[in-house]
Amino acid sequence: MSEPLALDGGRPVRATLLPYGRHAIAEEDVEAVVAALRSGWLTTGPHGPAFERALADVVGARHAVAVSSGTAALHAAAFAAGTGPGSDVIVPALTFAASANAACYLGATPVFADVRPDTLNVDPADVAAKITARTRAIVTVDYGGQPSDLDEIGALARAARLPLIEDASHALGAEYRGRRVGSIADLTTFSFHPVKHVAAGEGGAVTTGDDELARRLRRFRNHGLETEFRERDASGMDYSPMIELGYNYRLTDVQCALALSQLSRLDAGLKRRAEIARRYHAELAGLSGLTLPAVGPHLRHAWHIFPVLLDLDRLRVDRRAILAALRAENVGGAVHYVPVYWHPYYAQRGYRRGLCPRAEHAFERLLTLPLFPAMTEGDVDDVVAAMRKVLGHYAR
Repeated sequence: MSEPLALDGGRPVRATLLPYGRHAIAEEDVEAVVAALRSGWLTTGPHGPAFERALADVVGARHAVAVSSGTAALHAAAFAAGTGPGSDVIVPALTFAASANAACYLGATPVFADVRPDTLNVDPADVAAKITARTRAIVTVDYGGQPSDLDEIGALARAARLPLIEDASHALGAEYRGRRVGSIADLTTFSFHPVKHVAAGEGGAVTTGDDELARRLRRFRNHGLETEFRERDASGMDYSPMIELGYNYRLTDVQCALALSQLSRLDAGLKRRAEIARRYHAELAGLSGLTLPAVGPHLRHAWHIFPVLLDLDRLRVDRRAILAALRAENVGGAVHYVPVYWHPYYAQRGYRRGLCPRAEHAFERLLTLPLFPAMTEGDVDDVVAAMRKVLGHYAR
């Protein structure tokens, strides 16, 4: 007889909760932050340019522009791409809301494209079908850390003379056909939220190879001013002209110092994430009621998350019940993501369910398992044991 679930009074697999993601702070991170605090610059100082140069070098881009969050990065990229009232922006349906919200901030209209059923990245064929004379930009999202079909989507963008914005919030360090994400699209956005590959508390960046786009990004993050404080201070300028309407999206020196320190461990983190993903694939393969994430050829996956799909036809309960049972075993799962247009804000704007059937079907079955570099082999064992226990209990 199988062991009873913790939900039913049985002993949980773990004594303490394992979250789906967690940041790690090393002693060198603390030292970097302390040095920034003692430098005399809390913001608009030398740590920002140093981090931007290092990030640009890591991804192989000409420019990196640091901003206050991944959402600010998307907003800045949409602005630099020229989106505005009367224009459409094509966005994947299965992503965090910020990927689409950035278009709304500028008065543009998100047009949602469906995803591929295997990788859950946006389907290039559906992107092609959604391009019209109103389209001003295409946004692609590297879901889970797997690069999108950048050749196909890039070709669509070039043929329609549209800028391609790659939301790589999950994919710092990922590679597509031998090229680092961040060096391929016209504009690539990153996030430095605590559960991402590099943690700055909050923070983001946009990379680009275009000098004019970089200038627009830098103005946008600094109130639309032509120059930044250190330039004015060094040259003795009494003020800077405001060229266009911008925002205060600057990333502080303290955060840049933390991000720069964490960036030095990016490759080690990517290696550990890949090791955990390989163990999940090896030990959960063939488990009834479960489909593991597909990985396309010719790429390096960054494994920000490990999303699986439940086969509900082989289970007696829905995804919500599986999540509750796992949490009772002290394994914290999550869901990435609800289709954006299902959110009440978008429903109130007239978007209706049924727009992107594959994204909607995936959402009902999606479950994210814990994955972060600080996980031990014992933590991985616990996740595998909890999945076997819960899915075995609820199998038809």
